[in-house]
Amino acid sequence: MLRHSSSAVLIAGMLAVGLSARGDETIGKGVTLGEATPIQKLYRQPADFVGRTIRVDGVVSAVCEAMGCWMAIADVVDPAKVVRFKVDHGAGIVFPISARGKAASAEGVFERIADNNAEAREAAAEHAAHAQGASAEFGKAYQIKATGAVVR
Repeated sequence: MLRHSSSAVLIAGMLAVGLSARGDETIGKGVTLGEATPIQKLYRQPADFVGRTIRVDGVVSAVCEAMGCWMAIADVVDPAKVVRFKVDHGAGIVFPISARGKAASAEGVFERIADNNAEAREAAAEHAAHAQGASAEFGKAYQIKATGAVVR
């Protein structure tokens, strides 16, 4: 009898893992990097990451409501620290508003926003309406050019 209940527990666990994986929503190319860069590290040393493809894990705190062209991910430890993932309009990636409040992993190229990047400046202004303090200032200077994400 003990052997049967152990098998049942093992099977139930395997099914739960399978169902959880099916609940993930892959956006764009998804996530390929195995290790995430902590958001707090990006805030401390942003220049070290410019031009690098990175992955960030956290909770979706905001999404562009007009076109789904950006998604903000907040640090789990310090939710006031937020990083915005941006895609070009018409790039084929749309972040769903339903992602708000869910755990997510996203990746792309970390970039400093150029003065002449009107689309990024517009996203930064929209995002600032959802952010405050250091997060709003960070979002005006930096973003991640998204290649993909997974929302759980």
